[in-house]
Amino acid sequence: MWRKVAYGGRQPGYDDNYTDETFLEEMVMNANVVKRDLLKVMIDSVSISHYLCIVALVVSTWTLTLNLDIDETTLLKLDVGLLLVGFSVLLLTTCPFSLKLLTKPPGALNNPKLTSNISLNASIVASVLVASRLPSRLHVFAIMLFSLQVFLFAPLITFCVKKYHFRLHLLFSFALMIVTLSVTYHLHRMFFILLLALLVFISIVCPFWLIRIQEYKFEINGPWDEAKLCFDITE
Repeated sequence: MWRKVAYGGRQPGYDDNYTDETFLEEMVMNANVVKRDLLKVMIDSVSISHYLCIVALVVSTWTLTLNLDIDETTLLKLDVGLLLVGFSVLLLTTCPFSLKLLTKPPGALNNPKLTSNISLNASIVASVLVASRLPSRLHVFAIMLFSLQVFLFAPLITFCVKKYHFRLHLLFSFALMIVTLSVTYHLHRMFFILLLALLVFISIVCPFWLIRIQEYKFEINGPWDEAKLCFDITE
């Protein structure tokens, strides 16, 4: 008599790939498919738009500085303002990870390989290249301080605000989008159109596509699946 066994080799009288009529009774369709809500996906995409706006603001500041539209005094005032706002946010949110995050980037807490340092190093290299074209030492100091504040502390501030109050994070992100679009509009119209198109694509088009694609997802589970461990092998 044939019986289903996970291990034990070929059973006499039956082919190795033999199955009886009960084989498909345990088939389950779409057991692990997660139904996603369009609004929830759009809200989650705000974080991506948030960082895109930060990059756009940095590039705009670099461009204005290289064109000498912003002098070193104004840039230093901007640096001081960013420092005050950043530390105020940290104090208001009372983020329990603040001290740890001051010495480690947010991605490093869950990533022992510190792969997030790649983007940080690239941004610092870009800042040095921009600073090398400035006319005075004070200009160089101001732009490097600005870049370090944005690339080092902006992820920390965003992380703490999001942990403290998600609605505040959304409000802050939308305000950042408005400011960024305003700055890019006065800087260069084509840059403004490109940024606006990217924000619409990331925040509206991509979530809509994801929801539509979910309708065509079809998953089949059954006794033919690989066995899954019910315990952690690292224990």
